[in-house]
Amino acid sequence: MKVDLIDGTYELFRHHFGLPSAVREKGSRTAATRGVLTTVLVMLEEGATHVGVATDHVIESFRNEMWPGYKSSLGMPEDLLAQFPLLEEALVAAGVTVWAMVEEEADDGLAAAAKVADADGTVDQVRIHTVDKDLAQCVKGERIVQVNVRKQVVLDEAAVQTKYGVLPESIPDWLAVVGDTADGYPGLPGWGAKSAAAVLRRYGHLEEVPKRGERWDIHVSGAKRLAGVLAERMDEALLFRDLATLRTDAEVGTVDDMRWRGPTPDLADVAKRLNADGILRRYQKVAERL
Repeated sequence: MKVDLIDGTYELFRHHFGLPSAVREKGSRTAATRGVLTTVLVMLEEGATHVGVATDHVIESFRNEMWPGYKSSLGMPEDLLAQFPLLEEALVAAGVTVWAMVEEEADDGLAAAAKVADADGTVDQVRIHTVDKDLAQCVKGERIVQVNVRKQVVLDEAAVQTKYGVLPESIPDWLAVVGDTADGYPGLPGWGAKSAAAVLRRYGHLEEVPKRGERWDIHVSGAKRLAGVLAERMDEALLFRDLATLRTDAEVGTVDDMRWRGPTPDLADVAKRLNADGILRRYQKVAERL
Protein backbone atom coordinates (compact mmCIF):
# COMPACT_ATOMS: atom_id res chain seq x y z
CA MET A 1 0.00 0.00 0.00
CA LYS A 2 1.18 3.51 -0.86
CA VAL A 3 0.28 6.71 0.94
CA ASP A 4 0.08 9.87 -1.17
CA LEU A 5 0.58 13.17 0.67
CA ILE A 6 -0.13 16.33 -1.30
CA ASP A 7 1.02 19.90 -0.74
CA GLY A 8 -2.31 21.64 -1.29
CA THR A 9 -0.77 25.11 -1.05
CA TYR A 10 1.74 24.37 -3.80
CA GLU A 11 -0.96 22.80 -5.96
CA LEU A 12 -3.24 25.81 -5.53
CA PHE A 13 -0.39 28.15 -6.51
CA ARG A 14 0.57 25.91 -9.42
CA HIS A 15 -2.91 25.88 -10.88
CA HIS A 16 -3.54 29.56 -10.24
CA PHE A 17 -0.37 30.82 -11.87
CA GLY A 18 -0.66 28.19 -14.59
CA LEU A 19 -3.83 29.89 -15.82
CA PRO A 20 -3.67 32.10 -18.92
CA SER A 21 -2.79 35.63 -17.86
CA ALA A 22 -6.08 36.95 -19.23
CA VAL A 23 -8.01 34.67 -16.90
CA ARG A 24 -5.93 35.75 -13.90
CA GLU A 25 -6.35 39.42 -14.78
CA LYS A 26 -10.13 39.05 -14.88
CA GLY A 27 -9.95 37.25 -11.56
CA SER A 28 -11.00 33.66 -11.02
CA ARG A 29 -12.00 32.45 -7.57
CA THR A 30 -12.67 28.84 -8.53
CA ALA A 31 -10.34 27.77 -11.37
CA ALA A 32 -7.36 26.82 -9.23
CA THR A 33 -9.60 24.87 -6.85
CA ARG A 34 -10.98 22.90 -9.79
CA GLY A 35 -7.41 22.24 -10.86
CA VAL A 36 -6.41 20.81 -7.48
CA LEU A 37 -9.57 18.69 -7.30
CA THR A 38 -8.63 17.29 -10.70
CA THR A 39 -5.05 16.57 -9.62
CA VAL A 40 -6.30 14.53 -6.66
CA LEU A 41 -8.93 12.89 -8.85
CA VAL A 42 -6.33 11.71 -11.38
CA MET A 43 -4.35 10.08 -8.55
CA LEU A 44 -7.47 8.24 -7.42
CA GLU A 45 -8.26 7.21 -10.99
CA GLU A 46 -4.73 5.83 -11.27
CA GLY A 47 -5.21 3.68 -8.16
CA ALA A 48 -4.28 5.82 -5.13
CA THR A 49 -6.09 4.53 -2.05
CA HIS A 50 -4.73 6.57 0.87
CA VAL A 51 -4.51 10.31 0.25
CA GLY A 52 -4.00 13.34 2.47
CA VAL A 53 -3.74 17.02 1.55
CA ALA A 54 -2.11 19.67 3.74
CA THR A 55 -2.96 23.34 3.24
CA ASP A 56 -1.94 26.64 4.78
CA HIS A 57 -5.34 27.66 6.14
CA VAL A 58 -3.53 30.72 7.46
CA ILE A 59 -0.42 31.68 5.50
CA GLU A 60 1.35 33.15 8.53
CA SER A 61 2.63 30.66 11.11
CA PHE A 62 4.72 30.51 14.28
CA ARG A 63 7.79 31.05 12.10
CA ASN A 64 6.73 34.65 11.42
CA GLU A 65 7.33 35.36 15.10
CA MET A 66 10.82 33.86 14.85
CA TRP A 67 11.93 35.84 11.79
CA PRO A 68 10.22 39.08 10.68
CA GLY A 69 11.05 38.54 7.02
CA TYR A 70 9.45 35.11 6.86
CA LYS A 71 6.92 34.54 4.06
CA SER A 72 3.45 35.96 4.59
CA SER A 73 0.21 36.61 2.73
CA LEU A 74 1.27 40.19 2.02
CA GLY A 75 0.94 40.85 -1.71
CA MET A 76 -0.77 37.56 -2.53
CA PRO A 77 -3.57 37.88 -5.11
CA GLU A 78 -6.94 38.19 -3.40
CA ASP A 79 -8.59 35.71 -5.77
CA LEU A 80 -5.92 33.15 -4.79
CA LEU A 81 -6.19 33.76 -1.04
CA ALA A 82 -9.96 33.38 -1.25
CA GLN A 83 -9.60 29.85 -2.57
CA PHE A 84 -7.84 28.30 0.44
CA PRO A 85 -11.05 27.78 2.43
CA LEU A 86 -12.88 26.86 -0.76
CA LEU A 87 -10.30 24.22 -1.62
CA GLU A 88 -10.47 22.74 1.87
CA GLU A 89 -14.27 22.59 1.67
CA ALA A 90 -14.15 21.00 -1.77
CA LEU A 91 -11.64 18.34 -0.77
CA VAL A 92 -13.58 17.41 2.36
CA ALA A 93 -16.72 17.12 0.23
CA ALA A 94 -14.76 14.86 -2.12
CA GLY A 95 -14.01 12.60 0.84
CA VAL A 96 -10.30 13.47 0.92
CA THR A 97 -8.44 13.87 4.21
CA VAL A 98 -7.41 17.51 4.69
CA TRP A 99 -5.04 19.03 7.24
CA ALA A 100 -5.76 22.77 7.30
CA MET A 101 -2.76 24.16 9.16
CA VAL A 102 -3.10 27.28 11.30
CA GLU A 103 -0.22 27.66 13.79
CA GLU A 104 2.07 25.44 11.73
CA GLU A 105 2.51 25.18 7.95
CA ALA A 106 1.36 22.74 5.31
CA ASP A 107 4.93 21.42 5.15
CA ASP A 108 4.75 20.53 8.85
CA GLY A 109 1.48 18.70 8.27
CA LEU A 110 3.04 16.69 5.45
CA ALA A 111 6.07 15.87 7.60
CA ALA A 112 3.83 14.73 10.46
CA ALA A 113 1.74 12.58 8.14
CA ALA A 114 4.87 11.06 6.59
CA LYS A 115 6.11 10.14 10.06
CA VAL A 116 2.80 8.46 10.91
CA ALA A 117 2.74 6.55 7.62
CA ASP A 118 6.38 5.50 7.95
CA ALA A 119 5.63 3.97 11.34
CA ASP A 120 2.77 1.88 9.91
CA GLY A 121 3.93 -1.58 8.90
CA THR A 122 1.18 -1.95 6.29
CA VAL A 123 2.60 0.95 4.27
CA ASP A 124 5.07 0.10 1.50
CA GLN A 125 5.89 3.63 0.42
CA VAL A 126 5.07 7.23 1.31
CA ARG A 127 4.95 9.69 -1.59
CA ILE A 128 5.10 13.42 -0.77
CA HIS A 129 3.86 15.41 -3.76
CA THR A 130 5.62 18.79 -3.65
CA VAL A 131 8.59 20.66 -5.07
CA ASP A 132 9.40 22.36 -1.76
CA LYS A 133 13.06 21.87 -0.83
CA ASP A 134 12.12 21.66 2.86
CA LEU A 135 10.37 18.33 2.37
CA ALA A 136 13.57 16.70 1.12
CA GLN A 137 14.51 16.31 4.80
CA CYS A 138 11.68 13.76 5.16
CA VAL A 139 12.98 11.46 2.42
CA LYS A 140 14.09 8.07 3.70
CA GLY A 141 15.70 5.52 1.41
CA GLU A 142 13.07 4.51 -1.13
CA ARG A 143 10.38 4.28 1.55
CA ILE A 144 9.60 8.01 1.79
CA VAL A 145 10.07 9.82 -1.51
CA GLN A 146 9.34 13.27 -2.87
CA VAL A 147 7.40 13.59 -6.12
CA ASN A 148 7.48 16.56 -8.48
CA VAL A 149 3.97 16.30 -9.93
CA ARG A 150 4.58 18.68 -12.80
CA LYS A 151 7.77 17.02 -14.02
CA GLN A 152 6.90 13.53 -12.73
CA VAL A 153 10.31 13.24 -11.08
CA VAL A 154 10.70 11.07 -7.98
CA LEU A 155 13.43 11.84 -5.44
CA ASP A 156 14.52 9.02 -3.18
CA GLU A 157 17.42 9.39 -0.74
CA ALA A 158 20.07 8.85 -3.40
CA ALA A 159 18.39 11.39 -5.69
CA VAL A 160 18.20 13.97 -2.89
CA GLN A 161 21.92 13.58 -2.34
CA THR A 162 22.55 13.98 -6.07
CA LYS A 163 20.32 17.07 -6.33
CA TYR A 164 21.44 18.93 -3.21
CA GLY A 165 24.77 17.31 -2.45
CA VAL A 166 23.78 16.29 1.09
CA LEU A 167 21.77 13.61 2.84
CA PRO A 168 18.14 14.40 3.80
CA GLU A 169 19.09 14.86 7.46
CA SER A 170 21.39 17.75 6.48
CA ILE A 171 18.83 19.63 4.38
CA PRO A 172 17.89 22.06 7.21
CA ASP A 173 21.59 22.85 7.76
CA TRP A 174 22.08 23.35 4.02
CA LEU A 175 19.08 25.67 3.78
CA ALA A 176 20.28 27.57 6.84
CA VAL A 177 23.48 28.72 5.16
CA VAL A 178 22.27 28.82 1.54
CA GLY A 179 19.00 30.55 2.39
CA ASP A 180 15.52 30.08 1.00
CA THR A 181 14.06 33.03 -0.91
CA ALA A 182 10.66 31.36 -1.09
CA ASP A 183 10.46 31.30 2.70
CA GLY A 184 12.11 34.68 3.17
CA TYR A 185 15.41 34.08 4.95
CA PRO A 186 18.77 34.90 3.34
CA GLY A 187 21.31 32.35 4.56
CA LEU A 188 24.90 33.39 5.23
CA PRO A 189 27.08 35.50 2.93
CA GLY A 190 29.61 33.53 0.91
CA TRP A 191 27.93 30.18 1.52
CA GLY A 192 26.85 29.05 -1.92
CA ALA A 193 24.98 25.86 -2.71
CA LYS A 194 28.09 23.95 -3.83
CA SER A 195 30.38 25.00 -1.00
CA ALA A 196 27.64 24.33 1.57
CA ALA A 197 27.05 20.87 0.08
CA ALA A 198 30.75 20.02 0.17
CA VAL A 199 31.06 21.07 3.81
CA LEU A 200 27.87 19.42 5.04
CA ARG A 201 28.43 16.26 3.02
CA ARG A 202 31.54 15.78 5.16
CA TYR A 203 30.45 17.20 8.52
CA GLY A 204 26.69 16.69 8.48
CA HIS A 205 25.57 19.52 10.74
CA LEU A 206 26.63 23.09 11.47
CA GLU A 207 27.95 22.31 14.94
CA GLU A 208 30.35 19.75 13.49
CA VAL A 209 31.98 22.13 11.02
CA PRO A 210 35.55 22.95 12.17
CA LYS A 211 35.80 26.26 13.95
CA ARG A 212 37.91 29.16 12.76
CA GLY A 213 41.57 28.19 13.10
CA GLU A 214 40.86 24.44 13.27
CA ARG A 215 42.05 22.10 10.56
CA TRP A 216 39.66 21.02 7.82
CA ASP A 217 40.14 17.51 6.47
CA ILE A 218 38.51 18.35 3.14
CA HIS A 219 39.49 20.91 0.52
CA VAL A 220 36.90 23.65 0.08
CA SER A 221 37.68 26.91 -1.66
CA GLY A 222 37.64 29.75 0.86
CA ALA A 223 37.37 27.42 3.87
CA LYS A 224 38.93 29.97 6.21
CA ARG A 225 36.45 32.64 5.10
CA LEU A 226 33.49 30.27 5.42
CA ALA A 227 34.57 29.27 8.91
CA GLY A 228 34.88 32.92 9.87
CA VAL A 229 31.41 33.78 8.61
CA LEU A 230 29.90 30.77 10.38
CA ALA A 231 31.67 31.66 13.63
CA GLU A 232 30.44 35.24 13.51
CA ARG A 233 26.88 34.37 12.54
CA MET A 234 26.30 30.96 14.13
CA ASP A 235 23.28 32.19 16.10
CA GLU A 236 21.70 33.41 12.89
CA ALA A 237 22.51 30.15 11.11
CA LEU A 238 20.93 28.11 13.90
CA LEU A 239 17.83 30.29 13.73
CA PHE A 240 17.56 29.72 9.99
CA ARG A 241 18.02 25.99 10.54
CA ASP A 242 15.20 26.06 13.06
CA LEU A 243 13.02 27.81 10.48
CA ALA A 244 13.86 25.11 7.94
CA THR A 245 13.31 22.20 10.31
CA LEU A 246 9.84 20.73 9.88
CA ARG A 247 7.75 19.90 12.92
CA THR A 248 6.27 16.42 13.02
CA ASP A 249 3.91 16.68 15.98
CA ALA A 250 0.75 17.90 14.22
CA GLU A 251 -2.34 15.78 14.82
CA VAL A 252 -2.95 14.01 11.52
CA GLY A 253 -4.75 10.86 12.61
CA THR A 254 -3.88 7.39 11.39
CA VAL A 255 -3.12 5.86 8.02
CA ASP A 256 -6.59 4.33 8.00
CA ASP A 257 -8.01 7.84 8.34
CA MET A 258 -6.31 8.65 5.03
CA ARG A 259 -8.15 5.91 3.14
CA TRP A 260 -10.39 7.37 0.46
CA ARG A 261 -13.91 6.01 0.86
CA GLY A 262 -15.62 7.99 -1.87
CA PRO A 263 -17.11 11.49 -2.11
CA THR A 264 -19.69 12.79 0.35
CA PRO A 265 -23.16 13.96 -0.73
CA ASP A 266 -21.89 17.53 -0.26
CA LEU A 267 -19.73 17.27 -3.36
CA ALA A 268 -22.78 17.78 -5.59
CA ASP A 269 -23.42 21.22 -4.13
CA VAL A 270 -19.74 22.17 -4.18
CA ALA A 271 -19.38 21.01 -7.79
CA LYS A 272 -22.35 23.14 -8.77
CA ARG A 273 -20.74 26.23 -7.23
CA LEU A 274 -17.45 25.39 -8.95
CA ASN A 275 -19.14 24.68 -12.28
CA ALA A 276 -17.50 21.27 -12.09
CA ASP A 277 -20.19 18.72 -12.87
CA GLY A 278 -17.72 16.72 -14.94
CA ILE A 279 -15.38 16.41 -11.94
CA LEU A 280 -18.31 15.27 -9.78
CA ARG A 281 -19.20 12.50 -12.22
CA ARG A 282 -15.58 11.33 -12.36
CA TYR A 283 -15.33 11.16 -8.55
CA GLN A 284 -18.56 9.17 -8.45
CA LYS A 285 -17.28 6.81 -11.13
CA VAL A 286 -14.05 6.11 -9.23
CA ALA A 287 -16.11 5.45 -6.10
CA GLU A 288 -18.00 2.71 -7.94
CA ARG A 289 -14.80 0.63 -7.83
CA LEU A 290 -14.68 0.65 -4.04
